[in-house]
Amino acid sequence: MNPADEILDVVDEHDRVVGRRPRGEAYARGLRHRCVFVQARDAAGRLFVHRRTAGKLVFPSLYDMFVGGVVGAGESYDAAALREAEEELGVDGLPRPEFLFKFLYEDGAGNSWWSAVYEVRCELPVRPQAEEVQWYDFLSEEEVERRLGAWEWVPDGLAAYERLRAFRAGR
Repeated sequence: MNPADEILDVVDEHDRVVGRRPRGEAYARGLRHRCVFVQARDAAGRLFVHRRTAGKLVFPSLYDMFVGGVVGAGESYDAAALREAEEELGVDGLPRPEFLFKFLYEDGAGNSWWSAVYEVRCELPVRPQAEEVQWYDFLSEEEVERRLGAWEWVPDGLAAYERLRAFRAGR
């Protein structure tokens, strides 16, 4: 299936479903929808970081410190988090990601989406999807921090990362 044809729930400012539209239409019209962000760590506690492929519908070729994506119509955040993490990491049998918090991301150009942030420990060998992931590695938190100013990151992932740091700091 073409990703633009995937049906999404359109939601209001309170995250209540108000309709359903194909992903391509939702993006083109700036309709609010739902996404999940899953921070995956390996057994050593390092973060899974990857560069998106050039063919991605949004944010092609940018780096991300989360796996995840849109929540399908009728799908729960929890189910989407597990599905997306297993798909992008290329694993089966991942533990259920732990929900941390949710926020409304706004891109500054009139587009917004509800964003649920999760974390998961992945001790399985990863085989990321070639159509989604151009490059990947597990990096220490310190290495990710060093790369924040040097690499071009997906803006919503960067916003989720900054909120996650504040969340862990108790702010």
